[in-house]
Amino acid sequence: MRWADLLLLLPAAPYRLAAFPFAALFHHLCSSGHLSLTARYIFLLAGGCLLAATAMGSYAVLLLIPAAGSVLVLLSVSPAHVHTWVFALQMSWQTLCHLGLSSQELDPQDARPAIALSAIMLLTQKATSLALDIHEGVVMLQLGQGLLQCTLPLCSYLLFFPALLGGPLCSFSRLAYYMHWVLDEALLEVAGFGPEEGQGDLSLHDLWTLETTHRVAVFARTWNKSTSRWLRRLVFQRCPAQPLLATFAFSSWWHGLRPGQVFGFLCWAVMVEADYRIHPFLSARATSQGVKLLYRGTTWVFTQLIVAYILVAVETESFSMLCLLWTSCNSILPLSYGLALLLLAKKPKQN
Repeated sequence: MRWADLLLLLPAAPYRLAAFPFAALFHHLCSSGHLSLTARYIFLLAGGCLLAATAMGSYAVLLLIPAAGSVLVLLSVSPAHVHTWVFALQMSWQTLCHLGLSSQELDPQDARPAIALSAIMLLTQKATSLALDIHEGVVMLQLGQGLLQCTLPLCSYLLFFPALLGGPLCSFSRLAYYMHWVLDEALLEVAGFGPEEGQGDLSLHDLWTLETTHRVAVFARTWNKSTSRWLRRLVFQRCPAQPLLATFAFSSWWHGLRPGQVFGFLCWAVMVEADYRIHPFLSARATSQGVKLLYRGTTWVFTQLIVAYILVAVETESFSMLCLLWTSCNSILPLSYGLALLLLAKKPKQN
């Protein structure tokens, strides 16, 4: 793959690269004690607004409106209800943006709408996570201070430039998505906001797991780990019935609700549920070393084919193309997993 092709798959990469000197400058000024706490907030917020205007142009307004609305809700609604209000605001606005931009005849060479949608999706993650922290008492807002002292940290957190352009923007090409994670985490690291051990989206262990695992469920947990943790906390742990299905259904909503996304994520949920039933059944019968090797090798191939099928479905934008995928021979393996789930429904599952 040529670098020019990679930049087409990563349209926000030039803006991330341009932000590296400012991230390094911010880290240096903080480490040397030249920036007060208020100055740090202003630096991060100003950098975020400048980066948004540069990368998104007029579409930056679509990001600034929900950010301002979420700050207003966080400051005015009680902790008992703040998460509900922020969730409703962010997902309603994000859905309107997805539907509105997808219904317009946009220039395919113009990456600004896609960059704006990516930033809005990431904003939804940050705003709902913060609201949930406030709801659970993990974070306490100091509302007795002045308006600036209350508002500035929230605005800075929601729009700070090292993490503004992260999120699911690029195509699901392997190499492209890995490069996407590398840029995200490198920019955060340079600015001094590097993730804690095991909390990032990219590590050699994770790359090895993604490429070698023979289980669909393990792949689902390892792929885009920060989003997986957010979905687990926001949906899976709070859903009283069918949490797995609800999590993947919400993920399709968060990604945009295109036909391919709805089908792909619901198919992913079925594949994970089948994975929980199939592997205990097969591993119990793989007693000899040769049979174990055959079992792991075969299920690794199946996992790679199923993941490829799901990612193709998620990337499919039209219903007609989705029908072609559904009626092709590529659907045989996912249908087989679905049939195995029905046959093994009463068997114990292994998470």
